[in-house]
Amino acid sequence: MSLGPITLGHYLSLGGMLFALSVIGIYLNRRNLIVLLMAIELMLLAVNLNFIAFSHYLGDLGGQVFVFFILTVAAAESAIGLAILVVLFRNRSTINVEELDTLKG
Repeated sequence: MSLGPITLGHYLSLGGMLFALSVIGIYLNRRNLIVLLMAIELMLLAVNLNFIAFSHYLGDLGGQVFVFFILTVAAAESAIGLAILVVLFRNRSTINVEELDTLKG
């Protein structure tokens, strides 16, 4: 039993579902910074999936090169975000977002 070929619509639907799941993750869990960072990364990966699907569908490598740069920036952002998170946990002994709302200057 064959279900047929995987088309562009399948990839776009999967990317849309991943993006929606990450938006739901951001709105439902506003307490834990680690989960918020993971939801943002999932959002970037959903967009990257759409870039790659369109790039393959159109036969242009520009989307795949753009995804490479997005992943590079996302990796640097994750490393910096986790470093900030470690410093916050050492200073405040918590990663609860509601308790991290004050700034010192």
